Amino acid sequence: MDAGHETEERALISDRIRDALTDAIAAGELAAGTTLDEQTLADRFGASRTPVREALRQLAFGGLVEQRPRRGMVVARMTPERIMDMFEATAEIEALCVRLATHRMRPLELSALMELHRRSGAAVEGGDFDAYDGLNRQFHEGLYAATHNGFLAEQALAIRTRLSAFRRTQLRQGDRIRRSHAEHGAILAAIAEGDGEAAARRMRAHMLNAAGALGRYIAEHHAD
Repeated sequence: MDAGHETEERALISDRIRDALTDAIAAGELAAGTTLDEQTLADRFGASRTPVREALRQLAFGGLVEQRPRRGMVVARMTPERIMDMFEATAEIEALCVRLATHRMRPLELSALMELHRRSGAAVEGGDFDAYDGLNRQFHEGLYAATHNGFLAEQALAIRTRLSAFRRTQLRQGDRIRRSHAEHGAILAAIAEGDGEAAARRMRAHMLNAAGALGRYIAEHHAD
């Protein structure tokens, strides 16, 4: 196996571990304060410690785990206030992106977004959360690129990366995945009509709806 392929495979393993731990933390299976031992997790997932370490680093960056003196990595406590603060900030960034993208987007970029929307509809119908999560990420990143403002796209992507675990989790609340897809359709309709203000309002609501869904999911799975 060449070095490039080995690195790519390790990244895929770390993504799988990160997603599994994200789901377990959000569902309350791993309670706040639980120690996450690298070797124990490596054994659990049948992997080496390197992808486990990378998965934990990504979770720490997103705020799901934190480093504690003498205890190593532990599951962090998620508060509704902190989650809403993060989603409120990202809602404004995403609204700005879609407003600019509406007026700067090239026909091929709009066509690509519509194709992503069509494919994500199939994932919704199939109940495939992982597939929808990936397509959802591509949809939003496509909007960042369509701003044709490199600095803004970089900032939006950085914030999205920090929130990726939370954005994945909110799709599992009730029929959120179906409503998320419908909200994407409404945003695309405004873009197609050249109405950047309407697209921005709909994107802001889309992100705050996601925050609400995440809050409900956590409350349902972390009840005393």
